[in-house]
Amino acid sequence: MSGYLDSTKPVRPGEELDAPRLESWIRERLPDFTGSLAVEQFPGGHSNLTYLLRIGEQEMVLRRPPFGNRVKSAHDMGREYRVLSKLCHVYGPAPRPLAYCEDESVIGAPFYLMERRRGLVIRNTPPAGVSLDPQNIRRVCEAVVDNLADLHGIDYQAAGLGDLGHPEGYATRQVEGWTKRYFNAKTEEHPEIEQIIPWLAERIPKGSGAAVVHNDYKFDNLMFDPADLTRIVAVLDWEMCTIGDPLMDLGCTLAYWPEAGDENVLLPGGFSPTALPGAMTRGEIAARYGEKTGRDVSHLLFYYCFGLFKLAAVLQQIYWRYANGHTQDKRFAHFNQSVAILGRAAVQAAEAGHF
Repeated sequence: MSGYLDSTKPVRPGEELDAPRLESWIRERLPDFTGSLAVEQFPGGHSNLTYLLRIGEQEMVLRRPPFGNRVKSAHDMGREYRVLSKLCHVYGPAPRPLAYCEDESVIGAPFYLMERRRGLVIRNTPPAGVSLDPQNIRRVCEAVVDNLADLHGIDYQAAGLGDLGHPEGYATRQVEGWTKRYFNAKTEEHPEIEQIIPWLAERIPKGSGAAVVHNDYKFDNLMFDPADLTRIVAVLDWEMCTIGDPLMDLGCTLAYWPEAGDENVLLPGGFSPTALPGAMTRGEIAARYGEKTGRDVSHLLFYYCFGLFKLAAVLQQIYWRYANGHTQDKRFAHFNQSVAILGRAAVQAAEAGHF
């Protein structure tokens, strides 16, 4: 099984942790962890940083904000910890958090620790021995959408998450908030992005109810059981989770769902295996979600275009950090090109009238 697991690497230069201070802090709060501390890093992810901590034979995961972060509200470790503390009891794929630290003197930023889940993260190229033939990729896609429907079906009030967000006016705040974040991180001209912004602002829907929304639900944030690819063992990266319109969540997932022939299937690094033979189309994903939830999915164009714009704004924020020297991660060097590609995809969908 170890060959299938999402692997770690040595910590990237400039993203090291103060291991002695961290080890001391852990020993004071988690005395059951015994042994010397070893730190490695999960190389995936473009926002919050994720590390694997080994203390003796035991493992845990540390999450902290990115270096050079300017948007504190988008990387609230305490909030993410509190969400998981409640969500893990009602939603099996949510990892169990272990401890939270707001003292920035320990590693330079707030962080939290959580249990390590073991499983397969499916990206463009599956590990050797894992078959993603058309039949299997179809079953995987079905599991992805069914699991999202399960998340949206949680009774968030009963779970103690009623104060997590304010669903009234959620879509308006999302459009306005991400527009502001995009312009705050702007480094160059992207005409299609600035064309889609007013298009979105003029078409904000009333909404489709309220649910727990992940807000970054994509293959990179899902872990599958290698022995049964229809079983999702973990959903990761809950930093943007809130209570809001579930179709906004679905729209963002569709934005991460390039099909064969789409320009954004060529984004650097790729985001998912959704263009493989047998993969469900965006239309099929929407239809299955509608069947599972009973929600009306006949007007998803706004949500899809917003998802593309939001993803572009996220990548623009990351590129701003790279362009201004706050990170040396070479994966981010061409994210400005990705922003342009996503802008074109949004405008093309808007003009065509379908996703």
